[in-house]
Amino acid sequence: MANHKSALKRARQSEVRRVRNSGYKSNAKKAVKVLRAAVANGSAEEAKEGLARTTSLIQKSVSKGVIHKNTASRKISRLARQVNRLTASQ
Repeated sequence: MANHKSALKRARQSEVRRVRNSGYKSNAKKAVKVLRAAVANGSAEEAKEGLARTTSLIQKSVSKGVIHKNTASRKISRLARQVNRLTASQ
């Protein structure tokens, strides 16, 4: 455990950020899970709406510094590709 006053403060700040970041991550993961389920079920309309919602959550995580922008771009691209394949086949 930290001993100096500044190190104690840094530990408190890190804990607050960790909890906040995990919230952003879990919300994005849940949205991805819902979107993938919609794609698996074949519901194109629900998948389109889910893609917009999921993209927004992932981009918000990037703006907060929770995930790297290239990681977010890769995830969004893969999800969009799945949704586009689903809508093209119908």
